[in-house]
Amino acid sequence: MSDRPALSFAKDVRPLFTDLDVAHMKPAGIDLSDRASVEAHADAIYHTVTAGTMPPAGTGERWTEAMCALFKQWQTEGYAP
Repeated sequence: MSDRPALSFAKDVRPLFTDLDVAHMKPAGIDLSDRASVEAHADAIYHTVTAGTMPPAGTGERWTEAMCALFKQWQTEGYAP
């Protein structure tokens, strides 16, 4: 058992997405600033960031392994707000 606090969307996950990421994905029906929307699309988000296909080249920094692991951990822990 770990002594670290559980991850939360507001504190840990939302900061992974830049304002540009949010603006870019809203027309596709994914609001990266909204926990419920991110939860609903979590598998697809995780797949694209771990594959290195998002964010698109030239539009922002790709996620590091640590960022991907944090997102996956948030999923595993049950998508806390």
